[in-house]
Amino acid sequence: MSYETITYDVSDHVATIRLNRPERMNSIGVDMIHDLVDAIGRVDSDDDVRCAVVTGAGRVFCAGADLSKREDTFVVDKYDDEFVASRDGARAVALALYDSPKPFVAAINGSAVGFGLTLTLPMDVRICADNAKLGFVFSRRGMIIDAAASWFLPRIVSLSWAADWAYSGRMFSADEALRAGLVRELQPADAVLPAAHAIAAEIAAASPVSVSFTKALLWRASTAQSPHLALDLDSAALRELGTRPDCAEGVQAFLERRPPQFTSKVSTDMPAGYGWWQRNGGGD
Repeated sequence: MSYETITYDVSDHVATIRLNRPERMNSIGVDMIHDLVDAIGRVDSDDDVRCAVVTGAGRVFCAGADLSKREDTFVVDKYDDEFVASRDGARAVALALYDSPKPFVAAINGSAVGFGLTLTLPMDVRICADNAKLGFVFSRRGMIIDAAASWFLPRIVSLSWAADWAYSGRMFSADEALRAGLVRELQPADAVLPAAHAIAAEIAAASPVSVSFTKALLWRASTAQSPHLALDLDSAALRELGTRPDCAEGVQAFLERRPPQFTSKVSTDMPAGYGWWQRNGGGD
């Protein structure tokens, strides 16, 4: 299907989602929320896609919420859209990314502000343009950080950095984001997308089942109060995966000094332990 506000392409097991409103600095409105949630669902359901890259069209990654409604921008009742009125858009996108079994790489090709920056926090890796300006500007709009940034951000950077940025709402440089650990690396703007695709290609070359189970462990088991949950989960999964074709192929490919050709599918071949958070009452 085609989209009005984004583009979606797949090549070599990597999906590329591009925010495509350059005339509005890729600001996010109701239509883009719907398009993004649908595109993330396509990534989830397509076994050919092993990783996804999200970037922006033009010089800016995302200017945040579309402010065309001016002072009514954040008044939910002003929107004739049941989806937004019942479940705000930032929440919907954040949960779609967090719940996805596939890794996402943010290719922040230019400035990212507000939801344009919190959008990237549930993603797994962030590459940023070296000239980008970034900001969690919510407090300067009389709002608070959205998209569960209060949960994601202190897990990516220290609480001190998170508090500084979120309390002040100030803009900060890509260099500062790198020092704090918010982004993995900086690149010239025109090299950000190729760098992100290179990372995605490395991920796509691994066993898709291994990657998806590991993503769940990193995001969910790592927040448990002790290592016991992670130990129980990885022990059971290792016993199960050790008998699978992907494991045999991985070992054989290593011995033969060739790239492995993995055949497992996230849709059908996940270890029995996957989804443990849903069986525990829906919590993580």
